[in-house]
Amino acid sequence: MIGVSRTSNRDDPGASSLSLPEELLLALLDEESGYFRQVPGWNLNCAMVGAVLGELSLLGRIDTDLKSLILVDSTDTGRPILDPILREIATETEQHNVRYWVERLVPQSESVINHALDRLVRRQVLDHHQGGFYTFARRQRSSETSLEHLAGEFVKARLTRIIFADEIPDPREVIITGLVNACNVFNLMFQIDEEAEERIEFVSKMDVIGRAIAEAVTQSIVAPTLRRPSLTKRIPTVSLRDLVFNRELREGRLPAGFALLAEKYGPVFELRIPFRQNIIVLAGLKANQWANRMGRIFLRSKEYFEGVDKAYGVSRSMHSVDGADHFRFRKSLQPAYSQATLTRRLDEVYDLARTHMASWDVGSTMPVQAMLRPLLNAQSSPLLASIDTQDEIVDALEYKVRVLNVGIVKTMPSFMLKTPSMRRRAKATQKIIDRMQSTHTATQRVGKHKDVVDAYLALHASDPQFLPESDLSLPLGAILMTAMYMGDQVGFALYWLLKNPDLYERVTAEADALWAEGDPGEDDLTPDRIDVTRRVLMEALRMSPIVAMSMRTVMNTCVVEGYELPVGAQLVIAQTATHYSEETFPDPWTFDIDRYAPPRNEHRGGGYAPFGLGTHSCLGRRWAHLHMAINLLMLTHHFKIELARPFKRMPMDPLPSQSPSNKIRIRLAEQRHELRV
Repeated sequence: MIGVSRTSNRDDPGASSLSLPEELLLALLDEESGYFRQVPGWNLNCAMVGAVLGELSLLGRIDTDLKSLILVDSTDTGRPILDPILREIATETEQHNVRYWVERLVPQSESVINHALDRLVRRQVLDHHQGGFYTFARRQRSSETSLEHLAGEFVKARLTRIIFADEIPDPREVIITGLVNACNVFNLMFQIDEEAEERIEFVSKMDVIGRAIAEAVTQSIVAPTLRRPSLTKRIPTVSLRDLVFNRELREGRLPAGFALLAEKYGPVFELRIPFRQNIIVLAGLKANQWANRMGRIFLRSKEYFEGVDKAYGVSRSMHSVDGADHFRFRKSLQPAYSQATLTRRLDEVYDLARTHMASWDVGSTMPVQAMLRPLLNAQSSPLLASIDTQDEIVDALEYKVRVLNVGIVKTMPSFMLKTPSMRRRAKATQKIIDRMQSTHTATQRVGKHKDVVDAYLALHASDPQFLPESDLSLPLGAILMTAMYMGDQVGFALYWLLKNPDLYERVTAEADALWAEGDPGEDDLTPDRIDVTRRVLMEALRMSPIVAMSMRTVMNTCVVEGYELPVGAQLVIAQTATHYSEETFPDPWTFDIDRYAPPRNEHRGGGYAPFGLGTHSCLGRRWAHLHMAINLLMLTHHFKIELARPFKRMPMDPLPSQSPSNKIRIRLAEQRHELRV
C-alpha cells in the first residue's frame, strides 16, 4: 500500500485501506493539470481490471499463475469495487488464464473507475473540483491524520523509492509497479534512464501474481483486434419522418425533443442532415454519467469553437482548449466567478438593479428579452468588468449570436458575419473590449474589487505566451454573454412563476420577508430563507435550460452503452434530455418544485445537467444561480407582474441557445415597493 515507509505500509491497518484500483488512479493523477495522465481508453480499462484482480489475489479470493486464474474463495469482500468482478469469476466453471479475464471484464472497468474516484473523494484523499478535475486533498497535518489521508501525496514518492532504490518491494508494490508500467506513463512521471527502465521491468516480474497480471494487461493492450468483440451494436439512424414530425424539436424544445428520440432509438443515435456531416447524439442518464467522467479522455471541443475563435481573431480560447490548458484557465478564473465574490458586492447588485428598474414605466408592457437582458447587463457588466455597457450591449449581443449561429450551430454561412450590419456590430463589441482594457490599468484598479477582466489580464501578465494580448478579445467579449444567458434564464423562471400563481405568491412572500428590514445581507440569503425561489429556479432550469446540449468531436475511439464512437465523429451530448425522462424526473411535463426537496431529491445522480457536464461545465454556476434568484426576488418584491398574453405552450427560440421568445410580453401591473436609488 502507498505509505511513508515500508514499516508503516505493512504494519499500519490504515495503510491497507485503499485498494489497488484506487492506488493506480492516484499514480496516474497529474495534479498540475487536474487530469489523470492520458492513457488510451482500452489500455486504462485493462489496467483497472488488472488492479481489481490483483486486489482479489492479495485478499485470498483468487490465485494466479502464468497459465490460469483459480477461484479460491467466492465470499464477498464487502467492497463494491471488487465484488461484481468476483461474482462474475465465480459463475465460470472452466479455468482460464488472466488475459482472458482481463479482456472479458473490461466492460466493468468504468464502474470500477467511478467507484474508486467516489471513494477517494469520500475518504478525503482527493478533492473533486467543479468541471471534473481532481487534486490531492489539502488539510492540516495532525497526529490523528491517517496514512490513508496522506496516501495521495506520497504515491509518487513511494514509486520513486521502488524504481530508484534497491529495496525489495512487497507483492502489492510489485503489482502497482507493473500496472503503471503497463499504462506506459512512468516516462511522464519521472526522468527515466536506461537503468531505471531495467529496474521497472525487473520489479514488474518479481512476483508471479504481479507478473501474470501485468503481462495480461500488456498483451491485451497490444492486440487491437481484441477490442472489437463486445462492440456489436449498430448505431440506429433517426428517420427523416421522426425528425421532421418531432413537435418538440420543431418548436424549439430541444431537451424534450431529444428525450423523445432517445425513448424510441435508445441512448445513442445518429442524425443524418442534408449537406452536413452525420451527427451522433448521446442522450440518457448513463450517457451523461459517461460524458461527465470519461469525456475528457475521448472528446475535444476545438472543432466546434474554432469558428468562434476565428470570428474574434484569436488563436484559441478557454472554450476551445482541453486538458491541462483548460484546467489552468479555470483555476486562474475561478475566484473571480465565485459566489463569494458576488456576495461581497450585494449592495452594488441591489443598487444597480433598482437603478435600472426605475427606468421602467408602471403599466407598460415589454418583451421578455428586451426587459430582462438589459436588467442583468446593468448588473453584470459593472460586477464582472467594472464598466457600463448599456450603450453598446444590444449590438454586441447581436454580433455574438450571429457568431454562434455561424461558427458553432452552423445554421448560417460564414459570409453572414460580413454584412454591413454585422460589421457595425463587431465594432460595437470592440469598443466595449477597448473600454474594458482602458479602465483596467494598475493605477485605476487600486482599491477596487478584483473582477473577471482583472483575472484575465493577470493571467496574461503572468504568462504572455499562454494568454497573449492577441487572444484577449474573445474572453473579454464573452463576459457580455452573461447578460444574455442569465437574462433569458430569469425570463424562463419568471414565465413559469406567472403560470403558477400559488408559487408566485410564495416567492413574493419570501422577497417581502427578506426586505422587511432593509437590504438582505449574505447571512440572510440562506437556502432556507430563499427555499421556494431557489427551487423555482431549479425547476425552470430543468424544464427550460439555456444550454440544452454540448457539441464535441471524438478524438479517441470509445464505447458508450455498447456503441462504438469512431475517431472524427461529430457528437452532440444532449445532457438535458434526461430532464424529460420519466426515469429521472417522473411526470416531467409538470412544473413541480418539490422534486428538489427530501426525500425525492430528483436532481441528484447525473440526470440534472442545466450547467453542462464534465470539464467544460459552467465555471460560474453558483454565482449565476444566486444572482438569478436575487433578481427574481427583487422583481416580485418591487412589482406586481403579469403575463400580457397567456400561452398554452411557451414559445421559444432554440438557437444558438434556448431563450424565451419575445412573443412573451410582461406587464408591470403595479409597483409594490419604492425603488430606493
